Amino acid sequence: MGSMEPVDLTAAAEMWKAYQSAHPDLATDNEMPSVERFGDHPALSDELLGLVIDGEKRATATLLKEFEAEGQQLPRIGSHWIACDGAGRPRAILRSTELRIGTIDTADAAFAYDEAEDDRSLDAWLLGHRTYWNRICPSLGIEWSDDLEILFERFTVAWTA
Repeated sequence: MGSMEPVDLTAAAEMWKAYQSAHPDLATDNEMPSVERFGDHPALSDELLGLVIDGEKRATATLLKEFEAEGQQLPRIGSHWIACDGAGRPRAILRSTELRIGTIDTADAAFAYDEAEDDRSLDAWLLGHRTYWNRICPSLGIEWSDDLEILFERFTVAWTA
């Protein structure tokens, strides 16, 4: 799979500053947004970020335990985050437009489609995400369960590098 390089926080701060200057009406966050990647290895990060930049992927799902493990607060509607590629370079600023907490069985076909992964079906989404979360849960010190709480997020692309 390959190890993940650290994200480039200096470049992310520069990207955020440019966005704030260009869009002071939208960039009202007082603090630097979180700087993240999709996925758990560089190839997956690049693949998913590519779907975002191409305009296909407009949603993501994250275990609440992931936020807890990283000491991060949950996003708010209108908040921003910076998405990096597999090498840790910031590539896009995303703005949260819809947030919902639920379990995996509350995912629906529309959300799976908006995530734009695999064939965009709910069945493929369920299989892919169960596989992914089974893979990452040990690093969070937990075992995957369909009862774990998930943050279902829809977003827009606010800025690209």
